[in-house]
This record gives sequence, structure tokens and C-alpha cells, in this order.
Amino acid sequence: MKIHDFSNPKAYVPDEDRYDKMVYRRCGKSGVMLPLLSLGLWHNFGLVDPAENARKIARKAFDLGIIHFDLANNYGPPFGSAEETFGMILKKDLGIYRNELFISTKAGYDMWNGPFGNYGSRKYLISSLDDSLRRMGLDYVDLFYHHRPDPDTPLEETMLALDQVVRSGKALYVGISNYDATKTREAAEILKELKTPFIIHQARYSLFDRWVEEKLLDTLGDLNKGMIAFSPLEQGMLSDKYLDGIPDNSRAAKKMTYLEKKQVLSKIDRIRALNDLAKARGQKLNQMAISWILKDDRVTSVVVGASTEEQLADNISAINNIKFSGDELKTIDSILK
Repeated sequence: MKIHDFSNPKAYVPDEDRYDKMVYRRCGKSGVMLPLLSLGLWHNFGLVDPAENARKIARKAFDLGIIHFDLANNYGPPFGSAEETFGMILKKDLGIYRNELFISTKAGYDMWNGPFGNYGSRKYLISSLDDSLRRMGLDYVDLFYHHRPDPDTPLEETMLALDQVVRSGKALYVGISNYDATKTREAAEILKELKTPFIIHQARYSLFDRWVEEKLLDTLGDLNKGMIAFSPLEQGMLSDKYLDGIPDNSRAAKKMTYLEKKQVLSKIDRIRALNDLAKARGQKLNQMAISWILKDDRVTSVVVGASTEEQLADNISAINNIKFSGDELKTIDSILK
């Protein structure tokens, strides 16, 4: 006898050709190879979001060769719920492929009340990772980041905590995020002395935010560390979403987001000019914005978010054209002046 629950999806079977659809880069001089695009779970994977849509996006990512899933302890909303959702996805869909996945999480921003709920103390970092592992149902993550520098906790304490999570088997590698070039070099020196596998720095990088070009990229190159870029589309500004104004259902039109209307309006002429160049290259603006970051092989990967399977596939098309002519680069620089 059979139960006729037609709403119950069939067991997930990944695309056999998934690794032929993606390009992978070595992370610094480590043994880690990451896809040019990684899936970030900052948005669309919280408790407030449809769980079935999150499953579809994650499955689509794996089908397209995206093996790196990037999380943090406070992704949601509410805090922690993105990791819970991902734990569900692992249990139902991706868990049997754990050896093929590269899973990262972070700690450093607000997570719980009291003096040990953020920043970089040993207590906070180790407690946070324990909670993250519980939420995802994992014994270890592949990569654990300190999410931001702590102005008060000694850097040695924070780096010793990262060393401890590796030695305890809770993480295979460690990284840092949002550190400037000087602090990055100091952290690297401590971790080198400890023989801790520090492999990567995650930093904000886009056509509209190029701070890493001042010193950080050169520093990471000198240290043989990888870099992974987040917010490549500046919360959607570097897409065709705002070419004709601000749609009512867009992120800029909503409260409680990191993008405001005035930010979009102040850059609308540049957005339109960049879109014209993208068209000339045979790309959409979002694709060109990602390609422009990947033109530098010191960038190991770019973290992208997605609200639908189609949006994710659209972003991945960026990997098909990551070369820029000298004239194109000059045009971009003149637009952004």
C-alpha cells in the first residue's frame, strides 16, 4: 500500500556533472580548493524565511558545483536560525555528501546578552562554535572565522582560541574577517608560530567598496593566504533591480535592512553607466560586478546570496567571462571616480 502525499518531495539526487560546471581556485598555498562562487546564508535562510525555498537554493548550489556554504552564528533572523535551517538541509539533503562539502561559520558580532556575547574572547569564541555545531548537527566545521577585530581583547587570546578549536577537532582551518592589513599580518605571525592552519581572510569587496586594494590584497599575497569577498553586489545595488528607481518590494524600500533609499539614489547614475558597460560585455550588471572581483586571482572566491534558484544560477554565469580589457578597466575607474 502507498500513501498519496504528493507534496512530499522525492529524495534529492545531485547532478552528476556538478564539478564540470564550476571552476575552483586554490586558497593561498593551502590544500583547500574553493569554488569561484560560494553560497552565503546571511539572508533567506532564517526562521522567517520559507524552509522549502532554502532547501531548493542549497540543492541548486550543490548541483552547480558550489561546495562551500558560508554561515555565521548570528545569521538569521533570529540569530542562529540560519545554522538551524542548514542543519535541516544537511539532515534531509546534503549530509550524506559531507566529505564533499566545505562548511564555514564565524563568531565576533552580537550573539547573546552579557559581556561574553560578542567580540573575541576565548570564552565567547569556543562557546559560540559549540553552539554552532549543535545547531547544524555537525562534529566539526571546515573553517571557523573570527568575524571582526576586538579592540580590547589581546590578539594573542583570540588567536589562541582559534588554535584551540583546531586542536580540539572542531574546525579544520581558521580564518579572520574584517581585519585591516596591519592586524592581519599580526594575526598571521601569531598563528604561524602556533602552526595553526590559517588560510583565508573574508572581506567586503565590490565595485563600490574597494578598500582591500589599498593594502590588504597585497598583504594576503605576501602571506600566501586566500581572500574571499562578501557583498559583491552591495545589497543588490549592483544589479538591474534599481535601474528604473526603487521597487516597492526591494530591499532598499524596506525598513530594518542594511540598504537605504538614499544610498541607491546617490549612486544611480554610476549604476546605469556600469550597466551599459556590462551590456557591451554581453553580461548583466550583477554578473559583471562578480566577474570584476574574480579578475584578480588573489581572490579565491566570492560569497553570493540568493533568494531563488534562478537568481543563483544567474550569478554563477559570471564565471564564464572574468577577463577585462585595459579599456574596460579604465572605463570602470572613470565611472567610479
